[in-house]
This record gives sequence, C-alpha cells and structure tokens, in this order.
Amino acid sequence: QVQLVESGGGLVQPGGSLRLSCAASGIIFRFDAMGWYRQAPGKERELVARITSGGYTNYAGSVKGRFTISRDDAKNTVYLQMNSMKPEDTAVYYCKADRGGAGYWGRGTQVTVSS
Repeated sequence: QVQLVESGGGLVQPGGSLRLSCAASGIIFRFDAMGWYRQAPGKERELVARITSGGYTNYAGSVKGRFTISRDDAKNTVYLQMNSMKPEDTAVYYCKADRGGAGYWGRGTQVTVSS
C-alpha cells in the first residue's frame, strides 16, 4: 500500500524559510510525477509545484522564484524549499504522487506564516 508522509511544516515569520519533505513508502515503481498542493481555510486546494520523472517542473505564479521543488528517487522523496515566505502562503500543504492514472495523497502538514 502506497503511503506518503509529509514533514517540515510549522510556524515561520514573514520572509523566513521552510523545507517540506514527502517520503513515499510501499512502492516498487517510480512515480511519473510528484507535487505539492496547498489548501487555505475557505479556499480550494491548489497546485503549488510539480516535478516529473524527467525533472520538468512547473510552479504556481504566486510562488515562482520563491519556492523550489526537487526529488530524490533513490529515497522516494520530494522536497519543497520555501523562501521569502508570505502570510498568504499559510495553508495545509499536501504531497501528491502520480503513477499511470492513479494519484496518491499525503495527509498534509500545516504551514503558518505569521509574525
């Protein structure tokens, strides 16, 4: 059974940085793509960043230039480095991994940007 476990969330001041990690277990294959989504209170879940098995990345316009997604296939882990954080980055961040037509989600990690 595939499991994705996020870590690294927490409270950070505006302008600060956090690094999220998402470790996958229960797999013997390589995911086609892995990504990070977020959902703020009262808002829909949105894509933050995504990376394919070939290393291609795409980002939401609101985080481009501040966030960086990377993956380590040997560890079945995807990372999200978040810099110059803003209060509007506050949300629950979810990891998602895709393989064929199936998508797998983590349970999420809370990120709060506040002074």
